[in-house]
Amino acid sequence: MSRETDVLDTQNYDVSGVAVNKVLRNTYALLAMTLVFSALTAAASIFLNMPPMTYLICIGVAMALMWFVMPKVANSASGLGVVFLITGLLGFGLGPILNQYLALQNGGQLIATSLGGTGVIFFALSAYALTSKRDFSFLGGMLFVGFMVVLVAALANIFLQLPAMSLMISSVVILLMSGFILFDTSRIVNGGERNYIMATIGLYMTIFNVFIHLLHLLGFASDD
Repeated sequence: MSRETDVLDTQNYDVSGVAVNKVLRNTYALLAMTLVFSALTAAASIFLNMPPMTYLICIGVAMALMWFVMPKVANSASGLGVVFLITGLLGFGLGPILNQYLALQNGGQLIATSLGGTGVIFFALSAYALTSKRDFSFLGGMLFVGFMVVLVAALANIFLQLPAMSLMISSVVILLMSGFILFDTSRIVNGGERNYIMATIGLYMTIFNVFIHLLHLLGFASDD
């Protein structure tokens, strides 16, 4: 009986391990494709010199798709199309922001540094979560509360326009997104997330937010 149980446990572990590896492969493959697609749409937006309002419009439409459409199509082939639509919109919305930085004397360097820093943060934290296989699910509650606090602070600062608060918000967002990288990757590794489309959206949003807010901090540090 003991041997049979051991065999069954081994089989279940193998099946679970195969499923996790499949989700990981699909997630990172799709994530890479969406990042490339976003870069292309951002380049198009830069070339077209889109107005600043483009950013808010693209963010609003992308969020609406993420909240109301994605949950309904995440388990179907059409979910892939929605993923590229969301990430394409977010990339296109970056165009006006990037144009503002490119107009600065060292704008290109700031963007490149922000891209490099975002890559280092993402790959370092992802590698740690993948190799350690620690369960970071305990971060879920803290990350949610932190996100809500930052959201309220960001809305308040629209009216207050305090530079110090803006810097604080960007710093906290980077910390929160770093936590989300650990949390989301851990969920995949430990079998908590089996839908690679949803996993891709989660990781993409962390990368997007880290890049935006790191660029903001670097711009302030260089007095631009």
